[in-house]
Amino acid sequence: IIERQKMAELIYKDEVYNIVGAAMEVHSILGPGFLEAIYQEALAMELRLQSIPFVEQPQLHLEYKGHRLERKYVPHYLCYEEIVIEIKALKKCGPNEEAQIINALKVSKKKIGILINFGEPSLFWKRYVN
Repeated sequence: IIERQKMAELIYKDEVYNIVGAAMEVHSILGPGFLEAIYQEALAMELRLQSIPFVEQPQLHLEYKGHRLERKYVPHYLCYEEIVIEIKALKKCGPNEEAQIINALKVSKKKIGILINFGEPSLFWKRYVN
């Protein structure tokens, strides 16, 4: 497990750095206290300004016992075609938010996810590995 974690830390290191840098820029300008939708729009703008490739609200298909569900899972962003991003605007992230990014990784079959919370005095972010 430790070897897997070390290897995973190296995957998309620069890309994660770029995404978190964009989120830090948004947080430094807006600060905490806005609704999630404001941060989502501002982060999309910042990703564009920094030429970070992304898809906003990609619709990911779910399956149950080999059958595709009509409902889709929709994370906030998919960056670089490989990194799932979920954003929040909460005083503190907890187990529900962590479960959300973990589920997004399962559904998307991607290796890296980032949970970003703009609601704290300092930007909170955490990287997850599938």
